[in-house]
Amino acid sequence: MIYQLLYSLSDQYSPFNIFRYVTVRTFISFFTSFILCWLWGPYFIRRLRENQISQNIRSDGPQSHLKKSGTPTMGGGLILVSTLIPCLLWVDMFSPLVWGVLLITWGFGAIGYFDDWLKVSKKNSKGLSGKLRLMCEFLLSGIVIYILVSFFNLSTLVHFPFLKKFTLDLGYFYVVFGALVTVGTANAVNLTDGLDGLAIVPVMIVAATLGLFAYFAGHLGIAGYLGIPHVAGAGELTPLAAAIVAAGLGFLWYNTYPAQVFMGDVGSLSLGGFLGAMAVITRNELLMVLLGGVFVIEALSVITQVISFKLTGKRIFKMAPIHHHFELKGLTETKIIVRFWIISLLLAVLSLSTLKLR
Repeated sequence: MIYQLLYSLSDQYSPFNIFRYVTVRTFISFFTSFILCWLWGPYFIRRLRENQISQNIRSDGPQSHLKKSGTPTMGGGLILVSTLIPCLLWVDMFSPLVWGVLLITWGFGAIGYFDDWLKVSKKNSKGLSGKLRLMCEFLLSGIVIYILVSFFNLSTLVHFPFLKKFTLDLGYFYVVFGALVTVGTANAVNLTDGLDGLAIVPVMIVAATLGLFAYFAGHLGIAGYLGIPHVAGAGELTPLAAAIVAAGLGFLWYNTYPAQVFMGDVGSLSLGGFLGAMAVITRNELLMVLLGGVFVIEALSVITQVISFKLTGKRIFKMAPIHHHFELKGLTETKIIVRFWIISLLLAVLSLSTLKLR
């Protein structure tokens, strides 16, 4: 919150007036987060290696992945730590919306950390019980959303893309709906994290897009012009989103193929929780189906695979999630990764186009 101290000096030194602008703090937050992540990366990876915190590869997966055994994991902690300082410096930490997003992000990160720790300590790929993990995620996100609805006037209206005036008021059932969006997004990102750099770039693209939505929703004039719901205080989520994007970019420096570190569940669950919480607060819960289309496809491939096998004994895909299916079909890892990046970018542009098509 150093920006508030700097801004308080604007009466004596007019240049400090720039710190009252969200856009200025967004750019500063971005570069602060990237530099921290990029500089800390080698030390962080070295410490993971020294403590033998490495990835356990599934024996029933693509054989090409066996060579990745021993690669340090839990690198998502680097992303979280790299975003913490920019938040304290350039984001309004008195904002309940900021606290709501951070509690979900760090809370899901803690769940992911415990899951990763179990995998590392037991030297297997199972980790925390799926039911227990989902229960913790629903409980945490439900409590945060309930508090925001009950005490900080978070709207319970659901807005439909392309239908400007059509809304649905869920009342307190919105707490369940919002938690479902948040948990669903987090676990979809978790399923996507299976190839070097596959998940982090779509996460950055979606986070940047939601950061724009937050800025637009938080600005009364722009929200009115675009015909989107105004969310007072949502603009403060923009520097936070910028920090996430920049930390992701710094992490990609070390996660790109061949990866020096994996993000682990501590990274995928926290980042997915962040995206879900941002979608809820900016009133883009349903738009996330389009914006996060890559994550949706990955999750649906797992769901349909499981249902098909249980009902018919047959598999739809060679292996799920779907990126493994393409691997077994003969596509190279880098080709799959880059094509998924391209799809994510196209979906983000299409989602932004809905701003004037509502």
